[in-house]
Amino acid sequence: MLSLLPEWDLFPAVLRGKIRLKGSSATNPVAVGDVVTFEAEGDVTLENPAVITSVKPRRNYIIRKSTNLSRQSHIIAANLDRAFIIATIDYPEVKLPFLDRILVTCEVYNVPVTIVLNKVDLYRESHKEMLEAFHEIYEGAGYRVMEVSALTGEGIEELREACRGHVSLFSGVSGVGKSSLIKALDPSLDPRVGEISEAHTQGKHTTTFYEMYSLSSGGFIVDTPGLRGFGLVDLKKEEIALYFPEMLKASENCRFTPCTHTHEPGCAVKEAVEAGDISYDRYSSYLGMLDEEGKYRL
Repeated sequence: MLSLLPEWDLFPAVLRGKIRLKGSSATNPVAVGDVVTFEAEGDVTLENPAVITSVKPRRNYIIRKSTNLSRQSHIIAANLDRAFIIATIDYPEVKLPFLDRILVTCEVYNVPVTIVLNKVDLYRESHKEMLEAFHEIYEGAGYRVMEVSALTGEGIEELREACRGHVSLFSGVSGVGKSSLIKALDPSLDPRVGEISEAHTQGKHTTTFYEMYSLSSGGFIVDTPGLRGFGLVDLKKEEIALYFPEMLKASENCRFTPCTHTHEPGCAVKEAVEAGDISYDRYSSYLGMLDEEGKYRL
């Protein structure tokens, strides 16, 4: 579906032939958020759709390994003003290595990112120490962390204002309440809302494809399916540390350049981890990315 922005009037479209982006291994040549050229003859209908003829160069995008974690990749969304990574401290429990892979990808492809902790009404008191530790880890790394509740409305106005006038991505694992947040931001929208699976304390998939919504308050949201795998794309091992902001800053004082921050003497990053200035959890995520060849599943 296409629309002539800033208007929001969707109409059907299909690809012409096999559009492929130069140098791209992505399984989807066109992604949500792409700017395209198209042709149309007569009234555009489902039986007579517009034809996408080309994709304009992207100013940024978010990409991951395909769901089978093969060599192929999948572009989640393109031309984003910001990404909001939705997480929950519990129910489902946040997986920091998974979160860190998304954050690294946002850094690589120049997408400003904010972490949104949903359902805080459920665990602010029962998981107070975990909540404080989470803030310390990610605010210490330089990220903004917002606390919201789609159920009670806490933080929703602040989140709505952050989305106003922008194209924003909402992403995260299943069950964190992305669709509920979108509904809270704009009650006129009707994204599917699912329940948590008691057997696995993970969300059932409710969004099965990528979809863009127009907010009545201004701006657009790209909603994504709950992610279960997130492999890094086109990132060499020696480059990974460059996309951990706190490690990049500390590495200026490493004795050797380049430094892998694993075994070298005089490594300022390892010293910062030992001193507690860099979170051990974040450093552990970094080591995992080095060892797992960019592949990760929940």
